[in-house]
Order: sequence, then structure tokens, then C-alpha cells
Amino acid sequence: MTGGTYTLLIELEGPRTIGIGALGEHRVPAGWYAYTGSALGSGGFTRVDRHYELAAGKLSVRHWHIDYLLGDDAASIRGDVRTPDANIECAVAAALPPSPVAGFGASDCDCESHLAHATDGTELRSTVAAAHRDASEE
Repeated sequence: MTGGTYTLLIELEGPRTIGIGALGEHRVPAGWYAYTGSALGSGGFTRVDRHYELAAGKLSVRHWHIDYLLGDDAASIRGDVRTPDANIECAVAAALPPSPVAGFGASDCDCESHLAHATDGTELRSTVAAAHRDASEE
């Protein structure tokens, strides 16, 4: 199985208050989100497939912070960016816009957050692609 670093591109159709596990309830604005994670274990990018299944309502178990956002009816995954065989999760997350939820997806590192927010999906997609490219070249 091939794994590496991935970023999900998520559209949130309206502002929501979402309970995010141990992070508690947070008000998140409508717009576009980029969640960066790693899929370096034996399952590789099958973790990304699991995120799509959860967002589609095919799974209900919540393991990670992103599961709480994806489990909301207003959230839809609109694509992803993957960099195979690269452990660049924190570098990509650091290159993206700020997050409305401190600590999101960053419980095992010192990053502020692995969730970014933007109002423009096209611009966010471009920023994510550039962050993956730049981090993999370092």
C-alpha cells in the first residue's frame, strides 16, 4: 500500500457548531477547509478512503478530529491532494491559512492546527497544491 501525506478539501455549506471530541464544541464558519493528515501506516491512503466513506454517511464511528467535521450534514469532501511516500504533514499544515479550531488534528505534534479555513475554494486548492509541492521539494 502506498501512503504519504494528504490534504482533504472540504466545503461547509453553512456555519455550524460542531462537537469535536476532546476539543469540545466549536463554532465553525461556512466556507472551505483543508485538513492535512498522514497515511504512513500499513493501510496507506486507505485512510483517505475512510474519510470519504464517513463524509458520505457510510460510517458513523468517530476516531479523529476530522471525523466530527466530516460527519456533519453540511460538510462535503470536494477532493484531495496527495504526496506519496512523504512525511510532510506539519510542513503543509504550516503553509496553509489559519484555522478556526486550535489544536485540530494536531494532538500528536506541536502545530497550531492541521485544519485551514478559506472563503474561496479555488484559491485554497491552489494553495494546498503549492504547499504539497514546496514541502516535498525541501
